[in-house]
Amino acid sequence: MPASANTHYIGSNNRIDFYETAHGVIPRGNANTATDDWAGFSLNINRSVKAGRTFTTDIVSTYSLVYTAGYYIGGVLAPNGDIHFALLSGNRGQKISPDGTVSTYSLIYTQSTAVGFGAYDGAVLAPNGDIHFVPHNATRGQKISASGLVSTYSLVILDGTNGFTSGMHSGGVLAPNGDIHFVPWSAPQGQKISAAGIVSTYTLVYTGSILYHGGVLAPNGDIHFVPYFANRGQKISASGAVSTYTLVYTTSDAYWGGVLAPNGDIHFVPYAANRGQKIAVDGTVSTYTLVYTTSAGAYIGGVLSPNGDIHFVPSSAAVGQKISASGVVSTYTLAFTDTVNGACFGGVLAPNGDIHFIASQGNRNQIIYSNSARPLDFGTCASPYLNKM
Repeated sequence: MPASANTHYIGSNNRIDFYETAHGVIPRGNANTATDDWAGFSLNINRSVKAGRTFTTDIVSTYSLVYTAGYYIGGVLAPNGDIHFALLSGNRGQKISPDGTVSTYSLIYTQSTAVGFGAYDGAVLAPNGDIHFVPHNATRGQKISASGLVSTYSLVILDGTNGFTSGMHSGGVLAPNGDIHFVPWSAPQGQKISAAGIVSTYTLVYTGSILYHGGVLAPNGDIHFVPYFANRGQKISASGAVSTYTLVYTTSDAYWGGVLAPNGDIHFVPYAANRGQKIAVDGTVSTYTLVYTTSAGAYIGGVLSPNGDIHFVPSSAAVGQKISASGVVSTYTLAFTDTVNGACFGGVLAPNGDIHFIASQGNRNQIIYSNSARPLDFGTCASPYLNKM
């Protein structure tokens, strides 16, 4: 990302490059290799893992929301430290500031103007500090600038294009070159937004209906789509090559979202799967045993804690479930559950080490105080490896 009057390069933090803007520090998005990014990112993460936490038990609690008439699905950490909840349906944006203040703001395009359920599904932080909502049934792109300005823009493919009517995309990921890739839910083509704001499409290898939910940026720069109904893995390399690979476990409603572990493994989050599934840095796909499973949509999305735990975000699950940095799977008690309608959709790691589970349709957000002995710096939390849904 080139320097400008209000954006300048401030060097690197353990080899991750950052830019300082009037609204905070953001990760770079340029043509440099993802390998250099991963070296610094993994160093920061593993220092936190080694430091551990100040005491053993996670403290789980809830806090009130201002607007509860809509649905949110995950969130994104903004350059100024605010966490924006990603709109699914409803007519208000909502965010929580670093001091814990919850507030709302006006949107231009909302569920009432969308066809079908769910205007947007997830959000991604762009290199210039804009937050892009990922279009599901929306016919317009929508973004929030680092200064809080809300605007819309034209998309290339829309719901209903080429006969598909079950939603376009679910989640998105920032590529090493600054492109934001929307993850294909039922889209017949890939769709992305460049760092310059240009929207374009590209050919996918495997397409169909309700295939993938969310994606993860791997250490080598590949973007992996997370299989929901798909019976093939699909990824985009740092150079833009699209390819597929064999999965070990597939089923209907299998996984929703994924998380990058400190060792570089990508963990798929179990929605109705009865097995955990992960992809190693070398591309090896394997499965592992979970402690808690359900056929009713257990978890949606996940969040990496500074101590290395991966927390699955509880939707219809009755208990929390996490995987430690050493691979141990365990459960814990939640402060709020909704096994019928779904409690939370996705979550965000705050720079102070707290994990925010985003309420899907209730009036309470859930927070885990991870008690990290070494919270991550802002740039690591805002990294494309973590900051997306």
